Amino acid sequence: MSAAEGMKHMPSGVATAAAGPAGHPHGHGGGHPGGHPAGHSGQIGIVSWNTTNACNMYCAHCYRDAGCQASDELSTAEAKAMLDGIARAGFRIMIFSGGEPLMRPDILELVRYAAGLGLIPVFGTNGTLITPEMAVALKEAGAKGMGISLDSLDAAKHNKFRAYEGAWEGAVQGMKNCRAAGLPFQIHTTVMDWNQAELEAITDFAVEIGARAHHFFFLVPTGRARTIEEESLRAEQYEDVLTRIMRKQETVPIELKPTCAPQFLRIAAQLGIKTRFSRGCLAGLSYCIISPRGKVQPCAYLKMELGDVREKPFDEIWRDNEVLQRLRTLEYSGGCGTCNYRRLCGGCRARAAIYHGGDYMAEEPWCLYHGRRG
Repeated sequence: MSAAEGMKHMPSGVATAAAGPAGHPHGHGGGHPGGHPAGHSGQIGIVSWNTTNACNMYCAHCYRDAGCQASDELSTAEAKAMLDGIARAGFRIMIFSGGEPLMRPDILELVRYAAGLGLIPVFGTNGTLITPEMAVALKEAGAKGMGISLDSLDAAKHNKFRAYEGAWEGAVQGMKNCRAAGLPFQIHTTVMDWNQAELEAITDFAVEIGARAHHFFFLVPTGRARTIEEESLRAEQYEDVLTRIMRKQETVPIELKPTCAPQFLRIAAQLGIKTRFSRGCLAGLSYCIISPRGKVQPCAYLKMELGDVREKPFDEIWRDNEVLQRLRTLEYSGGCGTCNYRRLCGGCRARAAIYHGGDYMAEEPWCLYHGRRG
């Protein structure tokens, strides 16, 4: 599964209307034990669940190394118990990801169950399995939006990246099927050196086809993405692309949101561009991810198992885990620790760990602020 197919660290643009004004919903009745909401620092709680390891593609950047279904994935009953814990913890946005979530046979049942708990179900998907019938069924089950991956306007480039003939055509048809069913959708693009020049054009395409948002996912070298790290951007390009995205935001009516690129908020502030977001990296603060086997991690790229929902209720893991508690201190070292934008940006905690020997509280390496060089 790719970053673009499930690693949405902010409330999905297509969930904004359901979530409330400016995408900041009031907490639902479940609440966190003791009355505390899931999100820290005023953020909305978001969980991404990799519903299955099964996938009909073999994407070069997949952090899950998805393909075949895992042997011991959560059962329907176990998934419902997990969803109960997520609701008790006060989370609002429930991302069904994968692998490819639409390959899970009970996915509609689980969407209905999540919606019944007051959660807002959204998806990260490659889009090829969203038939007209599936789009209608998802909407009727309570899905509020679909995040569909599109990495280029050149079908051949997208198909090669996804290692699937017809991936581009299937994704675009999936968007059209969502539109016809009245199911909101947004486009997700993984930013690489070979597609960064066409990002604004993909945004224009998103507007034309009726997407509610265009989210950009910046590579973190884990999973299969380790083999293509040289194709990812480096600090100077990274800063330039984020600046371009923020300037493009001023010209289009849909939401543009970089993910795994928390410096976008610092850049937006420097440019005087207002966004609805108030925090960059959400790992452990108001976001986490759960594997197909029920293992909890701060984010997809911080390869640290914090607990198992089969052994301990999710809400207790979220409340008590020491790694999560340390992330919530915001006590970073290096440049991130002294940065004026520490609370707004926070740096990517996963990149910090990858490039600093596992120290997830170290400084983010891909940042040019105050003359730093990534």
